[in-house]
Amino acid sequence: MSTHDLSPVLTDPVDLADVAKTLGHAHRLVLLQHISQGERSVEQLAARCGLSLANASQHLQLLKRAGFVATRREGKHVIYAMTDAPVTELTSALWKFVQHKRSQIAQVAMDSVHEREKLEGLTVEALLRRLSEDTVVLLDVRPSDEFTGGHLPGAINIPLDQLATRLEELKVGSPIVAYCRDPYCVLSSEAVTMLRTRGHEALRLSGGFPAWRAAGLSVEADER
Repeated sequence: MSTHDLSPVLTDPVDLADVAKTLGHAHRLVLLQHISQGERSVEQLAARCGLSLANASQHLQLLKRAGFVATRREGKHVIYAMTDAPVTELTSALWKFVQHKRSQIAQVAMDSVHEREKLEGLTVEALLRRLSEDTVVLLDVRPSDEFTGGHLPGAINIPLDQLATRLEELKVGSPIVAYCRDPYCVLSSEAVTMLRTRGHEALRLSGGFPAWRAAGLSVEADER
């Protein structure tokens, strides 16, 4: 076979275009984000994404046909879950491209989002080095149901809206690494700001929970 005779499965741009088209809607990316946190019913996903039931169902069917998600029935409810396709790796690559694109933009918006982006973040690799030395406290600031569906091993769950009243649960004197649901989730940035104003050494995990999973690292899940 000629070196130019490449497999159409690997090179057909139509296949790539179909995948890109499926991901080319913000609602579908948000739905994938929530499903990646754990199984969800159509009703739960519609409520979390602020969509009508019909609109959510339409987007979910497109994701299912493309192989991103699978379904099972639980009584009258249709439950959606991620397939074994490397979806997290794909969406992480998209986030990285967006970050690269943003880094090339000279104009800087002086607003709260810009201030959050200035907060120091740890890469997964840097976090692993710190964990090997047992020098950090992992703080998951997502809602409790997302934490239950899967979290970093050993993490403490204190949702952001409870953090101010539960600071005593955090080990004094140890650096705290906060994380949330995706690279642009503001919960961890707000948690770091709050912790620093209270005298804690705090950092956020760049990329959040998806970055940990994309690295192929193990997660813990609590029984529901």
